[in-house]
Amino acid sequence: MLLGSPLTELLLLAGGAALLYAGAELLVKGASDLALAVGLKASTVGVTVVAFATTAPELFVSLLGAVTVSTDTGLGAIVGSNIANIGLVLGVSALIRPLDISQTVFERHVPFMVLAALLLVGLGWDGQIGALDGVFMLAVLVAFTAVVLRRVQQTQSSISAAEREGMPDARLRDAAFVVVGIVALVLGSQWLVEGGQSLLSAAGFSDIFIGLTVLALGTSLPELAASVVAAIRGEADFSVGNVVGSNIYNVLAVLGIVAVITPISVSADVRGFEFPALLVVTALVVGLMSRGKRISRADGAVLVATYGGFIYLLLP
Repeated sequence: MLLGSPLTELLLLAGGAALLYAGAELLVKGASDLALAVGLKASTVGVTVVAFATTAPELFVSLLGAVTVSTDTGLGAIVGSNIANIGLVLGVSALIRPLDISQTVFERHVPFMVLAALLLVGLGWDGQIGALDGVFMLAVLVAFTAVVLRRVQQTQSSISAAEREGMPDARLRDAAFVVVGIVALVLGSQWLVEGGQSLLSAAGFSDIFIGLTVLALGTSLPELAASVVAAIRGEADFSVGNVVGSNIYNVLAVLGIVAVITPISVSADVRGFEFPALLVVTALVVGLMSRGKRISRADGAVLVATYGGFIYLLLP
């Protein structure tokens, strides 16, 4: 097997996606169990610990892509991943079981998801997201974190002594899962970037198309797995919180960090199609959420169909 051959790139792509999935599963399980051991609720765990854990692939892919390939790859992975999170992840989860939206997520977390999308489009509309833009994104992330921590503090203070006795104990195994998961994410992200970029570049596809499709879908696998499992178990707060939190971290944390390290170029094509698509799907899901604070199976079908239309329009 020759290095750089199509088969090699396919194996890198498949291996990278598999490692991302396995690493995220370990990270999500370990981090979730540790968080639950200190009394965090499902919606809070979903929008914080699990959302941050499942955003790790986007962070690694974007950083590696920006440093070794191009910032188009990282930007495409983020925009595509956020659209996939809403259209594919929430859509499929709602098809499995209708998702009730908690008041906390809708009133405190969803506005930050909308703000993150608007910031990305607004700051990138001049063709570049620079270091100052990145610092501003990180500042908004700090504000979001403060809101979440305040909610956590309120939750902690409301836990009774009897409830604390029934909580699971934190285990060393959970910490080991987190460490192994992070290692798998680092390696899997590197393989995914190398395999996906090389294979599609050889076929004549642009960096932004690669980021918006293969890399975005690959890095959305953890969110899809976590949210689908949560939907099957009837934990809607977990599913919705995971997607909302991931979309916030993708923009504010990942692009904020990348922009501070190196300026992110934003092509005219991205401003003309991908940015409007992100705003449309974000507005769509917020509109669906606001109708009775629920995403029904019919709504899920609409979201999945919308994502399918987005992918179709991306095809050259």
